[in-house]
Parts: sequence; C-alpha cells; structure tokens
Amino acid sequence: MPLEFCHPTAPHERLRLPEWYVSSLMMERALDAVVRRVKKLDRKHDIPYLAGYSLDGKIIYIDRHMPESFKFRGRTVETDRFLILHEEVEKTLIDQLGLHYLHAHQIATRAEEAAVRAAGIEWRVYDRFMQKYVKRVGDERLKKVPKDLDLKPYRDEHDDDLLRRMLKSVRAGNCPKGIHVHDLAEAIAELRKHVRRHDAPGTDRAVKLKRPAKT
Repeated sequence: MPLEFCHPTAPHERLRLPEWYVSSLMMERALDAVVRRVKKLDRKHDIPYLAGYSLDGKIIYIDRHMPESFKFRGRTVETDRFLILHEEVEKTLIDQLGLHYLHAHQIATRAEEAAVRAAGIEWRVYDRFMQKYVKRVGDERLKKVPKDLDLKPYRDEHDDDLLRRMLKSVRAGNCPKGIHVHDLAEAIAELRKHVRRHDAPGTDRAVKLKRPAKT
C-alpha cells in the first residue's frame, strides 16, 4: 500500500498519553494503520455507492470517477483513506463476526465519521461532497464493474428496502382480500428482522464456533 495515503502530520513515535486516551492524533494513527494493511486499492472501475470490496477482501474498490480530494477551508482533503476505513471495517464485521450488512454498514459509517471529524473536517461538508458522486444500483453510468466485486451489500440493502416498503403498504391498508392486515404486517416485520440479523457470510461460522462439531 502506497505510504502517501498515510497522514503526514501523525508522527509514528510513542505518544506521551495514556493508551486509553482518545484523541484526534490517535484516531489519525488508527486510520493510518488500517490504510497500511490494504493489499490493493483499485480505482479503475465503476462502483455502486462509491466504494466496495472484492469477495476475498483483498481489494478495496473506489469508483473511478470519485475525486481523490476536495477543498475545505483552504485545505486539500484526501478522501480515499476515509473510504478505505469504511470498507475495511464493514467487510471485517461481516466476514469475521457474521454481522448483517446493514448493521456492519452503520458501524463502519460511524468509524468513518469519527475519522473525518478527527481530521478537523465537518461531516456534513464531507458527506455532501461524497453524495455528488454516488452511483446507485441501476445507474446507467455503471458500465465497468469488477467481476469479483462483493455484491452482498447491494442485495441486503435491496431486500430490506423491499420489505420496508411492503410493510408500509400493508400498514396503510393495502392488503389482499381475506388476509388480516395485522397478521401480514407482523409476518413481514419478522421476516425483515431475519434478513437484517442472519443473512451474512460469517453467520454460519459464528454458529459453528458455539458447537463442538462445527462459519
């Protein structure tokens, strides 16, 4: 991983602070540590929602049209490092802990936001800049998608969104004749819980670890 992605103002010397003390400098170091561990960064493809990762987690993909930096109060802010942090945290939580994508995404977003704020950047400014370059699933600009891109995040988000819209429709009274609205709404809500909690690659591994015989 190229060292130019590492923050130049975070010297790699032992801090004269308690290890538990959370500071902007320590967040910078943590961010640098994650970036240094990336095996390969690819910026040659079209990626839904700006960034993603390969099935085996060895490649972090960032959309080829996403600018590498933007200006904030006279500073040049490099964005790749924050996207890398998000994708690495998300992929690890899904594969290693068996979290559902929607849960892993929330945690990864919080980590990304903390890193952005630690760098002295306003989150709303950063997020507004990012949103301008988002390509959603079905976008005609998605012409060059990598063959090994992990598609699970897009499937999970679509499944949950579909169930959410179904539940909203049923609760509004749009229900087939002969079907009790309350019962159908309850069934959809339970299915949504199942999708959000259990449909992740690492879930089977987590279950097997609890049994003598058996990711």
